[in-house]
Amino acid sequence: MEQRRNLLKATVLSLALAAAGFAAVPAQADDTIKVGILHSLSGTMAISETALKETALMTIADINAHGGVLGKQLEPVVVDPASNWPLFAEKARQLISQDQVAVVFGCWTSVSRKSVLPVFKELDGLLFYPVQYEGEELERNVFYTGAAPNQQAIPAVEYLMSKDGGSAKRFVLLGTDYVYPRTTNKILRAFLKSKGVADADIMEEYTPFGHSDYQTIIAKIKKFASEGKKTAVISTINGDSNVPFYKELGNAGLKATEVPVVAFSVGEEELRGVDTKPLVGELAAWNYFESLKNPQNQKFIAMYRDWAKAHNLPKADSVVTNDPMEATYIGIHLWKQAVEKAGTTNVDKVIAAMGGQSFQAPDGFLIKMDEKNHHLWKPVFIGEVKADGQFNVVWKTKGPVRAQPWSPFIAGNDKKKDVPDAQ
Repeated sequence: MEQRRNLLKATVLSLALAAAGFAAVPAQADDTIKVGILHSLSGTMAISETALKETALMTIADINAHGGVLGKQLEPVVVDPASNWPLFAEKARQLISQDQVAVVFGCWTSVSRKSVLPVFKELDGLLFYPVQYEGEELERNVFYTGAAPNQQAIPAVEYLMSKDGGSAKRFVLLGTDYVYPRTTNKILRAFLKSKGVADADIMEEYTPFGHSDYQTIIAKIKKFASEGKKTAVISTINGDSNVPFYKELGNAGLKATEVPVVAFSVGEEELRGVDTKPLVGELAAWNYFESLKNPQNQKFIAMYRDWAKAHNLPKADSVVTNDPMEATYIGIHLWKQAVEKAGTTNVDKVIAAMGGQSFQAPDGFLIKMDEKNHHLWKPVFIGEVKADGQFNVVWKTKGPVRAQPWSPFIAGNDKKKDVPDAQ
């Protein structure tokens, strides 16, 4: 009788909590593992991030079709932080606390990543971040599958200064006004200074997110470039501002042979919205291009094209793949492997199992997660824009390069720790 009375009380309490909106949410159903996808599907960053959401869903579906993880199906939970940095933190908290996901794949801008970091640390969540960034960070709860500065920015500038890259002597550092461009340009200024470039030969300009009028800035660049020395532009413009920037570049007749532009946040997806014919020869530095020829890449491209058609994505007949999409694909597979090695989705055990995980990537290399610094070893490619919006690779490293999260060009970084678990 007492047991029945207690059961009745528990049932009444559960119903009352549910009615009040406090129903307990299980970490996951017995046969599924919840996985969070945290990307802007609206606002200024949607032009770049929407494709990463689709890549994550595609990769999860493919893993499920091949048996899932630990015998369970992955259940994606998609949220839209809408290019709103405080909202990223709210959505991250929702994914971890309410939806109780085992891992989150997401963010693009560094300001969005910085916004969610306190949440992942407080709640001991796990984030895989798939985009190139400024470094100067190493967090226990984050795995960085995009490039650190020595895997993109520094090699690109070295190329511009080389004979093959045009022997540039003056540099325009042009970016969106937030942490990634400003910190990257701080590193690049120090690097250029170490190579003997004077401050007078460096022009630095920033525009806000969503900026659309580049006429004045292009005019300033043309004037700066007319002052005698070979000039190159290093662009850390992010989001949909790239479309008006490149359109104005074409309108102004500023050709790559005169003043080359190397971009760190413009890939195949961003160029879909631009007439690329006037931009032939402009440069981008990445760790992957769709134009790379190898079996893994052909499989990756075909998989995404099939996904786009099957799910009626916009302009499905002309979808492209790019570097952050590849980094998303790699990150999900490495997490799967670490979970299977650990035998659990427990964050501490997955973190311990991640170091040394390797994967045959669409970039053509067997890449691995570094054993100590939570970053991937990545190859570096520099490509020239072709008339069809693809890239012709003009320079590459011999193989994957180990990331330097702490740039040697910033004072005091030689004392920074390498192992986030020990911090």
